[in-house]
Amino acid sequence: MLKFFQILDVGIATVNKTIAVVGIAAGTLLAFINVVMRYVFNSGWSWAGEATNYLFVWSAFFAAAYGFKKGIHISVTILIEKFPPKLAKACLIFANILTTVFLLFIVVYGIEYLQMMHELNFMSIDLGVPQWIPMLVLPVAFLGASYRAGEKIIQISKTPAENVVKNAEDELVHDAVEKK
Repeated sequence: MLKFFQILDVGIATVNKTIAVVGIAAGTLLAFINVVMRYVFNSGWSWAGEATNYLFVWSAFFAAAYGFKKGIHISVTILIEKFPPKLAKACLIFANILTTVFLLFIVVYGIEYLQMMHELNFMSIDLGVPQWIPMLVLPVAFLGASYRAGEKIIQISKTPAENVVKNAEDELVHDAVEKK
């Protein structure tokens, strides 16, 4: 079972990173080409603006999902650092449970939103594709993010209470020393 979760971990991380990087690179390139075509050649693609928006949205959502794995999301721990270790650990577990539940709500309601768009046959204006296709980002990216938030609950649970909350400055100094 552990091997399954290791493979799943690598798979989710790879998908998140790849879509984030390809999305931002393709969106930037497409926007640049379209601007050059408009101002230099007095032409352009009418669909490029909408496609660029979708590429950036996909990139941002999958990068945010990957951020859960790397622990790069902002967290203000000034108050929780003052708590006794066991209480701090319990608060962090509770916060991550709330985060996971919220992300799963987005997944569920994202699927309902896609179903509604499919039933009403909404179409993308400039791209001419069914609107549910670019909006697949909602349930897919948030499912990956909820998996990562759930994973964080398990990590915190296994960590001794004394080691759960660390001062961010100490972590940065410690990481910099280790890299030298």
